[in-house]
Amino acid sequence: MSKASPQQIPVVVLAGFLGSGKTTLLNHLLHHSGGTRIGAIVNDFGSIEIDAMAVAGQLGDSTVSLGNGCLCCAVDAGELDVYLDKLTRPVNDLHAIDVIVIEASGIAEPQELVRMVLASENPRVVYGGLVEVVDAAEFDATREKHPEVERHLALADLVVVNKADRVEDGERQRVLDAVRGAAERAAVVTASYARIDPDLLFDSRPSTERIGQLSFDDLHREDQHRDDQHRDGLRPGADHGGHLHAAYDSVAFTSEVPMDPRRLMAFLDGRAEGLYRIKGYVDFGTGDPRNRYAVHAVGRFLRFYPEAWPAGEPRLTQLVLIGSGIDAEALHDELAACESGSGSERGSGSEQSDAPHPADERGMWGVLRYVQDKGDPAPDAADYDTAEI
Repeated sequence: MSKASPQQIPVVVLAGFLGSGKTTLLNHLLHHSGGTRIGAIVNDFGSIEIDAMAVAGQLGDSTVSLGNGCLCCAVDAGELDVYLDKLTRPVNDLHAIDVIVIEASGIAEPQELVRMVLASENPRVVYGGLVEVVDAAEFDATREKHPEVERHLALADLVVVNKADRVEDGERQRVLDAVRGAAERAAVVTASYARIDPDLLFDSRPSTERIGQLSFDDLHREDQHRDDQHRDGLRPGADHGGHLHAAYDSVAFTSEVPMDPRRLMAFLDGRAEGLYRIKGYVDFGTGDPRNRYAVHAVGRFLRFYPEAWPAGEPRLTQLVLIGSGIDAEALHDELAACESGSGSERGSGSEQSDAPHPADERGMWGVLRYVQDKGDPAPDAADYDTAEI
C-alpha cells in the first residue's frame, strides 16, 4: 500500500447564496490568517471586485499574486484542477500555500465542487470541508426562493449563520433551530460580518517554519491564551488584542497507551453532532508497530496517513478535536475509552471486548479503509454522503 503524505494541503469549499457573506468571510480569513498562506480560488462567472483583498479593479480571469503570499484566481469551475496544480506546486521542496479556499458562485451547486475536489488526482491536496454561509436576516426568503438550500445544509460540514446582529434574539434562535435541523451533524456557528475564528478552518502558521502536520506547543499556547481570557472575564466571542474567537470548543487528547482500532473507529463512526475537525497522530500499537497514523477528519470526511515513527520520538497518540456545542469532557472520556485494554464502552450497543487485540489483524481493517491507495479510484460525492464519515 502506498503511503500518502500527511503534508497535503486542505481545500475548503466556501458556499452560500448571493449576499450571504461569502466574500466577506474570505476577506476576513485573508486578513486574520496569522501568517498562514492562503490560496483563494473564486469560482465566479465574469469579473469580481474584492476590495478588502487589496486587489485593485476587476480580477476577471486573471491570476493575481499578493504581497502577503495569498494568491487569488477568478476562474470557471472547469479550470479547477489546473489551478489546484498551480497553487500546490512546491517551491524549493516546500509548499508555497498552506490552505486553499474555493469561493463558490452564489448560484453554484456546492455538491459539484465537493465532487471535483474529491475526484482530483492531485496528490498534494486533501478535501478540507464544505462551509455553507447563511444570511440569518434573509433565511426564510432564501429558503422560499431556493428550496435547495436544505440539501446544501445537509451536505455541509460547517454552517456559518451570518448577519446574526441583524435579527432579534428570538428570531435568531428560530433560524438557528431551523438550520441545525437541516444541517444534520454539521457544526453551526453564528457570526456578524462573517467574523469567525480561522482556527475553525485551518491551522495558523507559527512564526517559525512548521515542521510536520501539527505543532502541539502552538496548541497549548493557544489554549493557555483562551484560559487567560476567561480568567480576565472576557466573553468567548470577544475580539481581544486583534485575535477573534468564535463560539467553539477544542479538546486536546494525549495518551501513552496505544489506541484500539476497533474502538477508535466506533468513536469516529458515531462521533458527536457539531464536531467539525479532528487532527493529529494515532498510535495503534501492535496493530501497526512500524507506523503512526496521521488523521485528518472534517465533517464526515476522514483520511488516515501511515508514516514511519520518527527516530527518538515517544510513541504517543495526540489528537485535537474542534467543534461547536460539543461536550469537551465527554469527548475526552470517550477517547480514553478507546485505549487498548480499557474496560469502558461507549454505550453504542456494539459489542466490544475489554481485552486488547494484540494479534488481531482484522482490527485494523476499519482504519485501512480510510488509507487511500494511489491506485484507488477517487471517491465521488455519493461516496462522501455515505462511506466518508
